Amino acid sequence: MPKTLHLVAFDMPYPADYGGVIDIYYKIKALHEAGVKVILHVYLYGGKSASKHLESLCLKTYYYERRRFKNPFTGDLPYIVATRSDETLVEQLLKDNYPILFEGLHTTACLSLPELAGRFKMVRTHNVEHEYYRLLEEAETSFFKKYFFRIESERLLKYENVLKHANLILPISTEDTAYYRSGFNKVEYLPAFHSSSSVSCQKGRGDFVLYHGNLGVGENNKAALYLVHEVFPLLDMPCIIAGNHPSKQLQTAVRNLPHVKLISNISSDEILQLVQDAQVNVLVTFQSTGIKLKLLNALHKGRFCVTNNPMVANTGLETLCRSADTAEALAGEIASCCKLNFDQQQIEERTEILLKGFSNHKNAELIASFM
Repeated sequence: MPKTLHLVAFDMPYPADYGGVIDIYYKIKALHEAGVKVILHVYLYGGKSASKHLESLCLKTYYYERRRFKNPFTGDLPYIVATRSDETLVEQLLKDNYPILFEGLHTTACLSLPELAGRFKMVRTHNVEHEYYRLLEEAETSFFKKYFFRIESERLLKYENVLKHANLILPISTEDTAYYRSGFNKVEYLPAFHSSSSVSCQKGRGDFVLYHGNLGVGENNKAALYLVHEVFPLLDMPCIIAGNHPSKQLQTAVRNLPHVKLISNISSDEILQLVQDAQVNVLVTFQSTGIKLKLLNALHKGRFCVTNNPMVANTGLETLCRSADTAEALAGEIASCCKLNFDQQQIEERTEILLKGFSNHKNAELIASFM
């Protein structure tokens, strides 16, 4: 008898164009392939609409409009939770007795309802959210956004105890798993779902260094500016920064370096091609929360990966990357990689580690085993 699962998504999972929804979309796809029937509930916003492709993977699909508040500081609930509260969702969940998987703390407004007390409820945590929002505050330059992130972080910390109503918490990283185990009883590490079913790195040598990400996100803008100001000036090989919505500050900084090119208005497929063609994918972050799916993507598809330690620490992927934490050391690792050929032995090493710990098929079966 096929198993059936309600999955509540905080955003439209398709197209899967950023970290959180990449995990959700490829989870749905893997569950479908594993024979689990998914009843999907999606909060829509940002002009997104229903997806026939997504519906083809699910038994049923329901859509709800995410609410907007003129004053985001109203009430005690975190804004990301309060705007995803819908009575119709509760009505749909109460029509049967199937297990429920809430994607992110965002979707847990109904987690503590007495009507759902007898249901098996899992929560996929994509971050330690109050810590994530605190770090967003640090990375932000807009006064209004900094204040919003600070208040949201405080509310999320107070709200987090709602997780005691979950039967199982499924963190996305080992570091997050340790955090949740310190406060809750039933916690199981569930690695990130991602777009790669196999390792498809190109052997040989590329002729440029790449940093990629959504440049409209404060964290990625900060990382790109750090590379442009501190690391790339120490290199003499071509460097590319790829991603949409670059800040004016970043655009100006790149103009001062003739060997650095900024590519925006770029599709996911075009970024994928750059990841594969690059000699080095350089990935830095100043937020060691969750796991960065672009790291998994680069390891499955790219050649050498050079990171700072917050990007790779406690991921199980440390041996597949070269890591450093100063601009001079990062530049040295990049320059060293640019002299090497990427060979079959390195591909085999990656295949062994990635398919062991980050297999979508195995992790879908893990979810099914909990149900």
